[in-house]
Amino acid sequence: MKILIIDDDPGMTDLLSVLLAPSGAETLVANTASDGLELARSEQPDIVILDLLLPEMNGVEICKKIREFSTVPILVVSALDSPKVIAQALDSGADGFLSKPVSSAILTAQINKLLRRSSMVKKSLTKPGLSL
Repeated sequence: MKILIIDDDPGMTDLLSVLLAPSGAETLVANTASDGLELARSEQPDIVILDLLLPEMNGVEICKKIREFSTVPILVVSALDSPKVIAQALDSGADGFLSKPVSSAILTAQINKLLRRSSMVKKSLTKPGLSL
């Protein structure tokens, strides 16, 4: 499993990588929006963990850009937690939202939930005889 973490704070990307290490996931890290978009496109991760506050482009814009080429589950993890911000993130294509600080147990549970949902969608789309 590949998890792409997009956050401009290297301390946060390092922390998330350490928290996710026991799961055996391969973590890809981007500390800029452009690097994150490039990795999302080239590496096709299984899930994206995205911060909203990046200097060159905010997380809402990044969500919209990823949605132009991918249906990868996107989990926003942000210190911004007003209802309006959460609604904007979800409306832009995010699949989930967690407020910082977040416990490793909740982060892992949310990732597992999104991966299960993603896997069920993929399975249902590949069943023989399914017409859309």
